[in-house]
Amino acid sequence: MIRFIFLFTTCFLTQLSFSQAENDTLLVGYTTAPPFIVQNNTGLEGINIWLWKRVAKDLDLKYRMVPMSFTPMLDSLKAGAIDVSINPLTITSERSKEMEFTHSFYASNATIAVAELSSFQKLLRFLSAFFSVNFLRGLLVLMAIILLFGLIGWSFERKANPEHFRGGWKGIWDGLWWSAVTLTTVGYGDKSPKSGFGKLVALVLMFTGLLFISGLTASIASSLTVNQLNSNPDSFNEFKERPVGSIRNTGSMEFLKTHFFKDVREFSNVASGLKELKNHEIEAFVYDEPILKYRIQKDSSLNELSILPIKFDVQFYAFGIAKDKTTLEQAISQRILEIIETAEWQIVLNEFGLTEI
Repeated sequence: MIRFIFLFTTCFLTQLSFSQAENDTLLVGYTTAPPFIVQNNTGLEGINIWLWKRVAKDLDLKYRMVPMSFTPMLDSLKAGAIDVSINPLTITSERSKEMEFTHSFYASNATIAVAELSSFQKLLRFLSAFFSVNFLRGLLVLMAIILLFGLIGWSFERKANPEHFRGGWKGIWDGLWWSAVTLTTVGYGDKSPKSGFGKLVALVLMFTGLLFISGLTASIASSLTVNQLNSNPDSFNEFKERPVGSIRNTGSMEFLKTHFFKDVREFSNVASGLKELKNHEIEAFVYDEPILKYRIQKDSSLNELSILPIKFDVQFYAFGIAKDKTTLEQAISQRILEIIETAEWQIVLNEFGLTEI
């Protein structure tokens, strides 16, 4: 009986020790987010990987890395299924209700990636702007003016000036030709009115031509200018009516929704969003500037994409901690503060092409 009690006690204590060891091992969730978390053939690297390893070593933390997709990672952190997320999470009021955040280690901003148009696409945009509705309306009015003044001029000149304005259909054509030449101020001089009424009609037509052609030219120039501005936007407001994309459950997506973007499409990762942008399925991809820049620079298949010089929605990155681990959060935050104040941290940022804003 005593031997049985001893064996039972030994097994219980062994199991208890094993459970405590398991509980002491932190589950650290992550998903790739270059240059902060980079997956390569040799393993994981990146700014956040370096920072976490440094923190864990200094605090003597035992942990196990758990690769996850972005949205499941956030859900797991909120539910307490993982202890830490070392992704560059943007600190928001909504997220703070369901998880703790360490001290911020990097400040960034959102920006816009666009696909450069091919020469053929630029030509199509130019033609669509040139042959706009306003241009076609102006062209119809121009034809009407030529027809009206041509018939009036011919009716006055066909008897007084039969050499230049013949009778019948040929004479009507003479009138239209003279009206078009006079309206456009070309002035070939092959046909000219001789009667008083004919000269009066020519005078009115010349002034009408000056005013109308100037207005039509201004309309075409305005359409081409608007097209040029649309092709080279200088504000995120230019995209509010266009199809744009971002990553679901991120600060950038929340920004687009709260600022009344009309056609916002959600993606699970940056790679799929940039692929849609490259294929012109969307006109812009909005996300964190350092991540977009790094992805486009490192992927040669994305050479057609470029980053606009637009910065908005300043974001502060931090590690996410499960809500019930406030003591752990305080310890990690203190160590992060100490690390980012060192020259070594600046060297790590420079290695991945980043600078503090």
